[in-house]
Amino acid sequence: MPSPRIDRLEVAVYTVPTQGPEADGTLRWDATTAVVVHVHTDGAVGLGWTYSSPAAAAVITHHLRDVVVGRDATDLPGAFDAMNRACRNIGTGGLVAQAVSAVDIALWDLRACLRDLPLATLFGRCHDDVPIYGSGGFTNLDDDELAAQVETWRKAGCTAMKIKIGQCWGRDSERDLARVNAFRRMAGDTVDLMVDANGGYSAGQARRVGAALDQVGVTWFEEPVSSDDTAGLASVRAAVRCDVAAGEYIADRYDARRLAPVVDCLQLDVTRCGGYTGWLAAASIAAAHNLEVSAHCAPALHVPVTAAVPRLRHLEYFIDHMRLEAELFDGIPVPRGGRLPVTTTRPGHGMALAERAQRYRTS
Repeated sequence: MPSPRIDRLEVAVYTVPTQGPEADGTLRWDATTAVVVHVHTDGAVGLGWTYSSPAAAAVITHHLRDVVVGRDATDLPGAFDAMNRACRNIGTGGLVAQAVSAVDIALWDLRACLRDLPLATLFGRCHDDVPIYGSGGFTNLDDDELAAQVETWRKAGCTAMKIKIGQCWGRDSERDLARVNAFRRMAGDTVDLMVDANGGYSAGQARRVGAALDQVGVTWFEEPVSSDDTAGLASVRAAVRCDVAAGEYIADRYDARRLAPVVDCLQLDVTRCGGYTGWLAAASIAAAHNLEVSAHCAPALHVPVTAAVPRLRHLEYFIDHMRLEAELFDGIPVPRGGRLPVTTTRPGHGMALAERAQRYRTS
């Protein structure tokens, strides 16, 4: 019996406003855009998405669609290589990697649906559920707004929580540390404190801030300097007790290989690093460096693949994406006791674009 072929690929853009202006150490925003892909065969559909610019949809339309449509729907390695080869002249990182990610996720979902298997089962599930940590804590929040987020994470059962620091590219480290101390009082002594500077500090600043974070008991210092500054990451890691983490901008296995030697935990984002194919490849590089991995944002999409990784630390339960995913998609996993359950009763990742999402469609 011949293998099914991809009949068509559809892409659409959905933009969801945030509940108010948000900021981290190096960026401000008031909306999040999801580029959503459906791939079709006779009688089956796969769904994938990335959080990106609408320009990612143009990459899919102009560079990826023609190399995917008509292919064997089970040949995921071939499709992954073909997409990257098609983008040789425009580069395969950043925006292109995000576009490839959305299509790759949809192809994996389709493959699992064709076999009538949950995606986690197809990957090889080793966890029944995955641990999450609460994330948000934007730099523009006042104490009452931050306390409200802490309460949201507490109700989800999170025993680890993360806020943003490095405000204004690290120009107000005193406020950063005051917020961390306030965060400690809000969260309580039993919660693991985590912070994310989004690359806002210089290496020297990060070492000094890191020494103060150690005194408060912070366990996780994310992107103390730019992820492009591997020497800076290594110098901060050598100077502080808290774990240094980075990797959310990894686009491929080469980025993973470059970062793995200079972090304590490698972050991976399935919507940026080449979808499930790229995520698993990068996770294997982390394993070769004896590192755990942590999934960055996109909690619903990460559940199936994190369930297949033995050395998983946790999954980021990002306050923006938990709200957006519930707005755009049906079948979103709901946390229980600080963990997200792994779908075992529905084929694929178990999610579908919701009818209510049409109000957010922009193209």
